[in-house]
Amino acid sequence: MSEKFSDSLFDIKNDRRLSVYLYRTGFGFWLLYIVSGAKFMHSFTAYRTDFGIFSFFLMVMGLSAAMVYDYHHHPAEFEQKKKWLIVSYMVLAGLIYFFILRTQPLSLEQFIGANPF
Repeated sequence: MSEKFSDSLFDIKNDRRLSVYLYRTGFGFWLLYIVSGAKFMHSFTAYRTDFGIFSFFLMVMGLSAAMVYDYHHHPAEFEQKKKWLIVSYMVLAGLIYFFILRTQPLSLEQFIGANPF
């Protein structure tokens, strides 16, 4: 019985390819981040921060996919990587907040109303 490529690709419990593809794509966007700072890439300078955040996002997703595989096949590696996954999600959330969502900072007044008393 032949299995489609996409069926085996998304079986992250038994196949590492998706995590490798995510890491490689994240590395590619990291290289775009670096190159977009050069003078000859001046037209892409506006997207430099987006390249960096998307690179970090893809690498965190690659780590997440790799951890599903490690959970089932390499429990010792899973325990070692678990803390780094939590730290990387926190850093990613901070990057997204400071570079994307911070155009108008959050305040408690937005949640409780202008004058609660």
